[in-house]
Amino acid sequence: MPEDSKISKAQQKAVHEYVKRNYDRIELTVKPKGKKEEIKAHAELSGETLNSFINRAIDETMNRDKMQTRKEI
Repeated sequence: MPEDSKISKAQQKAVHEYVKRNYDRIELTVKPKGKKEEIKAHAELSGETLNSFINRAIDETMNRDKMQTRKEI
């Protein structure tokens, strides 16, 4: 890797601070062992990253649950 393409410590710190201020983090545990790779492979088939797939799955489930709740009222 060329020397000029390295990220400085100041840039790393700035990115870290930006992420810390603008994103929430969730630690996710899946079982059984190997399930993560199965989910990742599924996401890649759709052209998504693991993170974007998980976010989409959460959003779609929440929207579906809201619609179901509205139908019950």
